[in-house]
Amino acid sequence: MQDLTVVLDTAVRDTLAYLRTADPDAAADLAELRRAHLVRPSVVVVGETKRGKSSLINALLGVPGLSPVDAAVTTAAYLDFVPGDTFAARAWLPDGAEVPVDDLNEWATGKRRARRIEVTHPAPLLRYLSLLDTPGAGGLDPAHATIALAAVRRATALLFVADASAPLSKPELDFLAAATERVDAVVFALTKIDAYPQWRTIAADNRELLQAHAPRFAAAPWFPVSARLAELALDDLPELVEESRITPLQHALVELAGRGHQLRLANVLRAARGDLARLQDNAEARVRAATADAGGQAEARAERGALAARKRTESRQATLRLATEIQRARVATVGHLRTRIGEIQHELSEKIDTSGTGGLPDDVDTRLQAIAADVSERLEDTSRRIAEQILVDTDLSTVSLRHAVTTVPPRGAAGDNVLIALSAGGIALVAGRGAALGIAALGGAGGLLLPFAGIGLGLAAGGYVLYRRKVHNDRRQAQTWLRDVLAEARAALTDEISQRFTDLQYSLSVALDDTIERRLREIDAQIAEIDAAAAEDAAGRARRRAAAQQERDAAATRLRQADEALLRARALTPAPIDDDRETRR
Repeated sequence: MQDLTVVLDTAVRDTLAYLRTADPDAAADLAELRRAHLVRPSVVVVGETKRGKSSLINALLGVPGLSPVDAAVTTAAYLDFVPGDTFAARAWLPDGAEVPVDDLNEWATGKRRARRIEVTHPAPLLRYLSLLDTPGAGGLDPAHATIALAAVRRATALLFVADASAPLSKPELDFLAAATERVDAVVFALTKIDAYPQWRTIAADNRELLQAHAPRFAAAPWFPVSARLAELALDDLPELVEESRITPLQHALVELAGRGHQLRLANVLRAARGDLARLQDNAEARVRAATADAGGQAEARAERGALAARKRTESRQATLRLATEIQRARVATVGHLRTRIGEIQHELSEKIDTSGTGGLPDDVDTRLQAIAADVSERLEDTSRRIAEQILVDTDLSTVSLRHAVTTVPPRGAAGDNVLIALSAGGIALVAGRGAALGIAALGGAGGLLLPFAGIGLGLAAGGYVLYRRKVHNDRRQAQTWLRDVLAEARAALTDEISQRFTDLQYSLSVALDDTIERRLREIDAQIAEIDAAAAEDAAGRARRRAAAQQERDAAATRLRQADEALLRARALTPAPIDDDRETRR
């Protein structure tokens, strides 16, 4: 397919040259994507929850139970299966630290928190490609859809998994559209065919749905498979291998991996296509504006008025939702803190009564640090949940959020870290500002940064001094000192929790407003074009219209070239050997 490589490479070069003049920012993004070096083709496995993704990966690799299945989907991590001489796993934590994984099931199901887990294994398929198992996406959990879309950015190709129980749902079709904005090649797998005899009918229904809602994939290959039969075949039942139909899919993925360079070019061109379509639409809007059409002007002003009204309505609704959710979360977090402080006070009080005061300051310091870590994690999880819920409830899952909130909250903290020293009990509270929790904007390419940073809480030097002066071996004084220290810790953390939730509310409010304001500015620019055209004479409007038409035609030409190359690139996706036979049945 050398000729296809030339076609794709030429289309990418021509598109990049055009974008450098028409949209330098888009050209810079495209150039960076083009420069990315393909070390090993990566196939990202996506689909709704409970569709059999993990079971399918285990069947493809020939290792039952490798990717945890039938577990509660509570993780924000995805599993990256790569080649290795032996089985091993490691996890990347939210703070970027890398740690070894001893129990893959615990990490993969969220009992222990990670952002990404890499699993090495000597499975034959991994010699040719890596597989990424993503959390279930779709209508059940928009948060997992966000994580899956983040993983898709690393994909050479997608393996989209549906099962034979029912046709594709609207959330699945919506996710497919979002996931394939930057990935060109998609292989479809229909799982659980052993459990649903009507799977051929479902496959036909899925093709009709794709024809209606995603015509680009109307002729895409579907691989019917049974992971269960493939697993049984490993238990000395080789006659089930053919019935499982797993082998054709394995061969197709290997064939796909062998075309990695061409797929990478197609992905670059697929990403560029969105920019070309946007530029064509913008130029078409300028052509219409240059006609000084009163109807178009009225339409634009009406759209602006409706959007401004929507902003006022949604701002009120979002403010109410934010206030309600944050107050509920604040009460829950403070209540949790009060319980933890009470438990520590009870535990250490008993220790003083039974064992004396030896080592008390160190015990207090250790437990305060543990409380700080617990509260930090709880704040992070709560912030993530509220942000995702608010963005989805406000129907921003289809809006591109390129707004980034500063990592320093609006309350004016100076420097990367703030040290709050409390004198009475000698507590030191470190409220770190050097880190922020990043949440990929739902459905968008940008990111929303929430003002979250870890909290460090411990016993300051003054606390040890006060302990030595007042306590010594006096158990009664030790009890008093312990109460003072823990009371200050609770008060300091309660205040910090309140401030963190205030910061969160501010950040989300700004992000919501910014999204609508950006669209208002776009409409204002369109109205300004119309007004400028109306103020010119006929010759001026003709020049303005001719310039806009030239821009539109140039974008349209590049868009046609990209579409022609991408149409030819469909040949890169292999089809099942017996696809025609199954279709006729």
